[in-house]
Amino acid sequence: MVKIEIMSWEQAQPVAGPIRFGIFVGEQNVPSGIELDDLDAQCVHAVAFDDAGKAIGTGRLLPDGQIGRMAVVKDWRRQGVGDAILEALIEEARKRGHAEVLVAAQLQAAEFYRNHGFVADGKVYTEAGILHEKMRKKL
Repeated sequence: MVKIEIMSWEQAQPVAGPIRFGIFVGEQNVPSGIELDDLDAQCVHAVAFDDAGKAIGTGRLLPDGQIGRMAVVKDWRRQGVGDAILEALIEEARKRGHAEVLVAAQLQAAEFYRNHGFVADGKVYTEAGILHEKMRKKL
């Protein structure tokens, strides 16, 4: 059973930071200097924990309604953890009064977001050497 907690960056950083760094920098070669940014302190963060209380995934919601930095540790992928994190962030956006949520989806993850009702909005572009697509979902 996976538990999702919504928290500030101050609370999330000790567990979410290493997950993000390991996946984005370690696996995807995103430059380490751009992974953790000044926006983290302005966001709410969703962190997924396994039954043993170990952090296994994370994502964030920016004040403007954009969801980002979605990451799940390798052993837990394709087991619904990303779904649970995304749904928790969408629910948090609803609570905050957003009419829609946005993502800058890595192209390899676009199908995941489509399965959650997101639609493409614009052309494919490159960021940090990875193809992305802006997507949105009305709430």
